[in-house]
Amino acid sequence: MRISEMQTMVPTASLLPASRLPRSFALQYAGLLVFMIGDGVEVGYLSPFLVQTGQTEHFVALLFTAYGLAAALAAWFSGLLCDIFGSRTVMTAGLLFWVLPQLLFLGVAIPAHSPTLLLLTYGLRGAGYPLFSYGLLTLLVTTVRQDRLGRAVGLFWFCFTCGLPTAGSIVAQLLLPVYGQYVTLWIALLGVGAGGVLAILPLPATPRSQKGSLKDIGPTLRETVRQIRHNPGVGLACIVRAVNSSATHGLIVFMPFFFTSRLGLSQDVWIRFLEIIFASNIVFNLLIGFASDYISWRQTVIWFGGIGSALSCVGLYWIPLLYAQSSLFAVYASAAVFGMTLAGYVPLSALTPSLLPDHKGIAMSLLNLGAGSSVWIGPFIVYAFEGAVGTQGIILIYAALFLASAILTFFITPPPLTRPDRALNSTVVPQPEGLPS
Repeated sequence: MRISEMQTMVPTASLLPASRLPRSFALQYAGLLVFMIGDGVEVGYLSPFLVQTGQTEHFVALLFTAYGLAAALAAWFSGLLCDIFGSRTVMTAGLLFWVLPQLLFLGVAIPAHSPTLLLLTYGLRGAGYPLFSYGLLTLLVTTVRQDRLGRAVGLFWFCFTCGLPTAGSIVAQLLLPVYGQYVTLWIALLGVGAGGVLAILPLPATPRSQKGSLKDIGPTLRETVRQIRHNPGVGLACIVRAVNSSATHGLIVFMPFFFTSRLGLSQDVWIRFLEIIFASNIVFNLLIGFASDYISWRQTVIWFGGIGSALSCVGLYWIPLLYAQSSLFAVYASAAVFGMTLAGYVPLSALTPSLLPDHKGIAMSLLNLGAGSSVWIGPFIVYAFEGAVGTQGIILIYAALFLASAILTFFITPPPLTRPDRALNSTVVPQPEGLPS
């Protein structure tokens, strides 16, 4: 099946009346939330936990990099596979890729203290959440009418970041004193399974007549390359999306040790700091998702996302360093500002598909590739440079990447029919035929 046939292969679109979106996806949003809560339980403490079991901090950075590489590959193919097999099948594969390797990670690799098994099982698990979550995101993008797409993807990222790691970290704080670190990981596994089932079961199966096969991947990849050549802005959007989340995935590797060893703060303070980053991000994901439909997708990413995140990222190091012993309020405020500015990248999920209105599957696969790549780029920067430049240097590298993303976004030119740089309420925006609102 070709990419251009994607809109006709999404069975949900014909079953969801326009007046009900995005409420028609209520169970999918709820399932995503529960899934990501389970996925986010480990974020605040897995790195120190593995060090306590005998692994080195350097190895943990490598482990997170391997996880991120699998996530990047799965994220890239999620949109393409949705085009071929349907979102329900891809989301199911994501659930299995999360649950099965995690069973081996917890039941075999950790008790055996085997670096090889840890890399293999945790690395494979990295494919799980991108297939599940970005499979759902692709379904939304190919179903929701364009003038409501900003709020739909804003709600998606609200549920995503509410679980990973905000609510996940809160659940961890509640469970850790009672069950300990190891058992808490098993409980998180149950949460992921429950959320996955909740989101997947209500979705109708893709009709057999509309399913493709793996041999369709080759032509789809060739079409992807062709579209990038014709519209380089899609490739730039992929890079910008990779920058967006790289820092947050890197922070969880080295910042716990900065807080506890360098600043003398407790692990609870670090986890609360992380919670505040994403709690702030949750709120502004929604607000910016709605506002960007009426102002400017691209300008929001440039100024609020790229430049704002560069400045607030520097504050993540200097404010805790200067005020850790005198004002935790200032420390937490720096986290809130960083989470707020990260939300400036939310309109990318609406801007990118608008660049290829007839090939949204390709656009989403590239956007998802960027999101998945951030999962390995962030830890890899720590793995490659921390020994040479230290914590301060790593922070400055992340800040420079944010500034670079703002510059790249300036060169992303939206098509004239969508004009996300103009207020949608002042322009008649043509709607794709057959897509409900």
